[in-house]
Amino acid sequence: MNQLDDSNFMLYAASNYDNPQCYDTGEFYDDLKRFKYLKRLFNRYKETGELKERLILNHLVVIFNVFGPMPATRLLFFKLAGYYDLLKPFLMYTQNMPDFIVGIGSENKTIKSVDLSMDSRIIEILRSI
Repeated sequence: MNQLDDSNFMLYAASNYDNPQCYDTGEFYDDLKRFKYLKRLFNRYKETGELKERLILNHLVVIFNVFGPMPATRLLFFKLAGYYDLLKPFLMYTQNMPDFIVGIGSENKTIKSVDLSMDSRIIEILRSI
């Protein structure tokens, strides 16, 4: 598996993008913006404690639908570095959390799921859904 970093992010995303309703590159870029939206939602949660769990889940569902499970997970872990404790509960909830995520970042690291902590408040919120 190839290393995923800034130099090949767009190529990796484009090569794994599968949206039958996509008619132009604008829709591809709109779907890529979902990573930025997730980061904003996680930032808001860290700063204010406000969690928009359903919006986060909606973005994740779209990302997994258009990129596929393994590529979507790699893209999420690359783009949301520093938010793994917030991301993991959502991936567990949607049953998209693999045991290993390989080739992330310029250091080509492998992330082990068991080594990642999870935000306990997010776990409780997701359990109540």
